[in-house]
Amino acid sequence: MITSLRHVFVESWLGRAIVIAVFVAFIGWGVGDVVGYIGTSSNVVVQVGKTDITVTDLSTILRQEIPVIIQQMGKNAAAQLSPAMIQQIAQQVLHRLVMRAELLEFARKMNVEVPDSAVRNEIFSLPYFYGNNGKFDRAVFNQKLRDQGLTEQEVIRTTRNNLAIRSVLQPMMQSGSVSNTLFESLTHYIARVSVVDLVRIPFDSVPLPADPGDMVLRRYYANHPWLFRMPEQRHARIVILSPETLAQSISVDEKQLKKAYDKQFDRYHMPETRDVQMVILSKEKQAHILRTTWEKEKKWQNIQRFVKSIKNAEAFNMPATKASAVASDVLRQAVFHAPLGKISPIVQFAGNWAVFRVTKIIPEHNVSYEKARLDLLSEYRKAKAVSLISARQRILQDTIAGSGFEAIPSSLGAVAVSGVLNAQGQMVNGKPAPIPASGALRKAIIHQIFTQKQGVAPYLIDGPDHSYFAVEVDKIIPSAEKSFTQSRPDVLKAWQSDERRYRANQKATALYLASRMSGKMVLPASSKMHVLRNVAFSSVAPNKAIPAALMVYLPHMRVGQAVMAESDHAFWVGLVTKVFVPNPPLSKKDMQNMRLNLAQSDSDDLVTTFVQALIEQTSPYINKTGITTAITRAGLGG
Repeated sequence: MITSLRHVFVESWLGRAIVIAVFVAFIGWGVGDVVGYIGTSSNVVVQVGKTDITVTDLSTILRQEIPVIIQQMGKNAAAQLSPAMIQQIAQQVLHRLVMRAELLEFARKMNVEVPDSAVRNEIFSLPYFYGNNGKFDRAVFNQKLRDQGLTEQEVIRTTRNNLAIRSVLQPMMQSGSVSNTLFESLTHYIARVSVVDLVRIPFDSVPLPADPGDMVLRRYYANHPWLFRMPEQRHARIVILSPETLAQSISVDEKQLKKAYDKQFDRYHMPETRDVQMVILSKEKQAHILRTTWEKEKKWQNIQRFVKSIKNAEAFNMPATKASAVASDVLRQAVFHAPLGKISPIVQFAGNWAVFRVTKIIPEHNVSYEKARLDLLSEYRKAKAVSLISARQRILQDTIAGSGFEAIPSSLGAVAVSGVLNAQGQMVNGKPAPIPASGALRKAIIHQIFTQKQGVAPYLIDGPDHSYFAVEVDKIIPSAEKSFTQSRPDVLKAWQSDERRYRANQKATALYLASRMSGKMVLPASSKMHVLRNVAFSSVAPNKAIPAALMVYLPHMRVGQAVMAESDHAFWVGLVTKVFVPNPPLSKKDMQNMRLNLAQSDSDDLVTTFVQALIEQTSPYINKTGITTAITRAGLGG
């Protein structure tokens, strides 16, 4: 069932004018299944009865949809899409156009006519064409059509066709229903609550086994040779140009730094600030009552509630308050001489009374130019580097292509390193290789080293975050088996890990078998296992405390049944203790939504069946040459 179908047309006017029947992807029709030869016109892509889809129709929609698809895929241009991807996009668009043609052909056979007044009302109702007065505006209408490269006749024709299709589909879209029997059955199934007891037995809860000796470890070493090998290593030369490497080569005039320091005076010269909780009242008596209450009740939230009961009183929370922000001289002096955390005496000012408490004091902060200089220099270089990197990249690319790594000038801001590393970016000693890059750039460089063939001439590669790099692999050291002597510490560690898992498995299996036999969670008398009791879940209220490995089984189990599974370095044992359906099963709102969704699904099935019948009755004939022409006209190649 197509549960996501809610509207036949999308909301925007252009979508409503072009995209019809979003359920097309579900109908099972494939372009390759219905290819035929279309008589005479090379401008026709698909023919459905007497309705044609032209090259212009397909190319227009491709031009409109490709930019959105490119953005969603994280690409920069259509040229980055593979031919196979372009063909797939074209076929999906063609699906929709064919469905539209099928529905129009049916409407034509049924003699469906759309009056001019309906077309006019539909166009006039589209907010896309509204002016500032909230009504249809002819000037706006004309401008929008020019922007989209459409004519008024095309919009009228498309709107008329859309209304004809709507008249065909709307009765089916509104005729879905669900029987009470089916509704009750599904409601009870969805709302059913299961309650389980859970026990988790972590592998590391088992004591670490002692060293079993060489005989056992040698047997483990022989049975697991893939675990004890030296990974493949490669010696590579790398050149990196990034904002970080380039920044170090940027020189800065001392006067510019001093000017930047002066412009950011407030950043480096912060006066004392205070966090203040304050209440202002209009009567002295009220202020005395408030202060007494505040002395007893320390919580600010409770004082705020109390203030609401006092007429003409206001409570203020004043974080990071500067002295200059307090307008009253009297109040300013009181606040900035008050001790931390104490309820202040009553302060009278400008005909009002105030009571306050200082909750935080941040002392005056002054940073000299000498101390701020390194931060300013770093910030300036980072900002400048991004603007310079494109020009430096072109120089680096030409240098590598023409003369290789040796000719790269030191003033360019690129960094060159070389060394041996494995696919995890580690050196022979297991420490990270000192590549001057981090995050995504480091991963991209290591990936390139282990995919590029030995001896291939280096070339510049676009990296993440305005970075560039080139790699030259000059030696490959194949993976090799390590001797038992070399591997013994790793062999012991791996054996102990497997032994702990095995013993945890034994404990979990014994618990599972005992619980399954008795129908309740049976813990050994001396066990320190912790049981999670009465953990409930349902389809509408999943419980994150239950691992996914158990949820494969638990929803289908009856009371007294047990299950065991492995998840997150532990074995779990679960036992169902109760299964029931709440009364009522769901909230009134959820029941209404579910009935609406089921009725909508029934309508979707009717539409799907109807669409399939149309395709079987009037098969589309497709011109492959027309598709290729449309793709070319859309600027996507041939």
